[in-house]
Amino acid sequence: MRAALAFRKSRLLAQLQRLRGSLVQHGLAGTWTRLLRELRGSTAVSARETFAAPGEEFSPFAVPGSESPQVSIIIPVHNKFAYTAACLRSLAEHADATPFEVIVVDDLSTDATAARLAQISGIRSIRNAENLGFVGSCNAGAAIAQGDFVLFLNNDTLVTADWLGALLRCFAEQADAGLVGSRLVYPDGRLQEAGGIVFNDGSGWNYGRFEDPADCRFAFRREVDYCSGAAIMLRRDLFERLGGFDQRYAPAYYEDTDLAFAVRAAGLKVYYEPRSRVIHFEGITAGTDTGSGMKRYQLVNRGKFLDKWNDALRRQPPPGTPIHLAATHRARRRILIIDATTPTPDQDSGSLRMVNLMRILRGNHCHVVFMASNQAWIERYTADLQALGIEVLYQPWLGSPATFFRERGGEFDAIVLSRHYVAAEFIGLARLYARKARLIFDTVDLHYLRELRAAELEGRDELARVSARTRAQEIGIMRECDVTLVVSPVEKEILARDAPGVSVDVLSNVHEIFGCRTPFGERRDLLFVGGFQHPPNSDAVLWFVRDILPRVHAAIPGLRLHVIGSKVTEAIRALASEQVIVHGFVDDIAPAMDAARISIAPLRYGAGVKGKVNMAMSYGLPVVATPMAVEGMHVQSGKEVLIAETAEAYADAIIALYDDEVLWQRLSANGLDNVRAHFSFDAAEKAIRRIFGF
Repeated sequence: MRAALAFRKSRLLAQLQRLRGSLVQHGLAGTWTRLLRELRGSTAVSARETFAAPGEEFSPFAVPGSESPQVSIIIPVHNKFAYTAACLRSLAEHADATPFEVIVVDDLSTDATAARLAQISGIRSIRNAENLGFVGSCNAGAAIAQGDFVLFLNNDTLVTADWLGALLRCFAEQADAGLVGSRLVYPDGRLQEAGGIVFNDGSGWNYGRFEDPADCRFAFRREVDYCSGAAIMLRRDLFERLGGFDQRYAPAYYEDTDLAFAVRAAGLKVYYEPRSRVIHFEGITAGTDTGSGMKRYQLVNRGKFLDKWNDALRRQPPPGTPIHLAATHRARRRILIIDATTPTPDQDSGSLRMVNLMRILRGNHCHVVFMASNQAWIERYTADLQALGIEVLYQPWLGSPATFFRERGGEFDAIVLSRHYVAAEFIGLARLYARKARLIFDTVDLHYLRELRAAELEGRDELARVSARTRAQEIGIMRECDVTLVVSPVEKEILARDAPGVSVDVLSNVHEIFGCRTPFGERRDLLFVGGFQHPPNSDAVLWFVRDILPRVHAAIPGLRLHVIGSKVTEAIRALASEQVIVHGFVDDIAPAMDAARISIAPLRYGAGVKGKVNMAMSYGLPVVATPMAVEGMHVQSGKEVLIAETAEAYADAIIALYDDEVLWQRLSANGLDNVRAHFSFDAAEKAIRRIFGF
């Protein structure tokens, strides 16, 4: 209770200080708009969907099978035709552009299965000459499969929208994926399995069984010990190389767990993919009593599994391990990251840097947990993080942050607190409950420096006072943390003066390198990219259009400025004309980067490293910038960029570059080299290994 009250007090004080600063910088209307944006969020909770058992009624129908399938869906069946028909109908209902074939293997059913399968077009149906059980039937179906992938699907399942596409995306996005399984949900809406756990005694656990499938604990892609064979997919050539399902487990049980261990032994990984949702009427064919019938083989085959995988099982967690730790037991480190809001990497540079930081941590075998201070689930962006394997915490599943820290704080090796006002809220909980964690304060940029520069540019004493308060808070937090991250060596030098004795390291922006993809002669116009929630971007565009663009038009009539960025203000929108095209937010920045001849960065104040400059250079697009825009970026004017400070000099630089192909090519090539050396994933990897002690 005392910790929870202390957290609420810290949070209130931090938010009040931030509110005062925002009112000075943005006014009442601007502050209200920013507040609404930060508190926005959709609900991750939906009404629980239930599914009735299928009826016996039947009429012929078609499944859109392909003669050139990418995926071969193999469905072993033994009686219970009503379930088989419902499964096949769901495949037809939720078919997408993926070409697939359906192979139904009839294991000597004695009901109407054989006759009725003949009335369903678009499927391939084979009937075993003798009863082969689940293992033998799956292998028989795989033997005639034509797809690049084989997907084993129980007949007592119903597939849902995008179930197949989600599995394929996992393979496309995870180069080391060997086997991928779906999220299995009971027909009453409860979760059946979010991947399986195998303990070192060979016993298994269906992670999340009977929980709510929408719970954030089960909503992120995760490496797992195994996935239930009710819905699993792997490449056909791998399945064949492994010899299919091991016949020692015939007729059924433990064959899916064994296959997962074999995939790992082959150097690949097993993934649970929550975006693929499959409804499973568990036990319809085999029953649920492990003492009799088919289900008795569950106990018999456990002994066989123990004998075969005795060495591998020594690396599994023991029974009694806290279940959420057992579910992620392959993680070498556990990292908690807390930021103000969920990153939106297509809208601002800070978000892109944060997401790429998490990518690199995941690539270094870290289990990454992300919490936004506003605890909101954000449509698309939360799911994008979960698809990267990030455990994202949000309401209503998170509950109280104080409770979370009390229950899980001790598991983390490092905690990253991003932005001073977020750190002020959570640093007390981190120090109290996460005593083994390395506490890392990520400034994103030095907020007090940006505010001070704005105050000097605008001549506003009240903003200078805000900067002084921010400076005191930022430096105070630095002194409480183990290390402080800045994005440029310039800011590290400033802190050596302003905060002597503070441990400071540099982790700059992180960008993919796309390269120059359109030749000089096919490009035209100018491009500005930047989110307009960030005041320096608004000031830059207003200054450029007012003082620089008329000078450029005098020399290059007809040249246009394209303005791209989220959260466009009314002042920016009012600039729109035939010469100034205000696009606002765009889903894909690449076409604009490939079409423009020059990127502009006319920033007059700010702090940190400017993502707009990094991004343009990563596309081989030359940049004309102010000194402020390229601070700390290891560039020289005339080599990687052109730098100009006054309106007249800035216009002259654009005019000179616009028709000089030799200069343009030099800036393009050297800019790409700059990103590779200082702002690439390789460069960031070295910094992250140093900072986190990998």
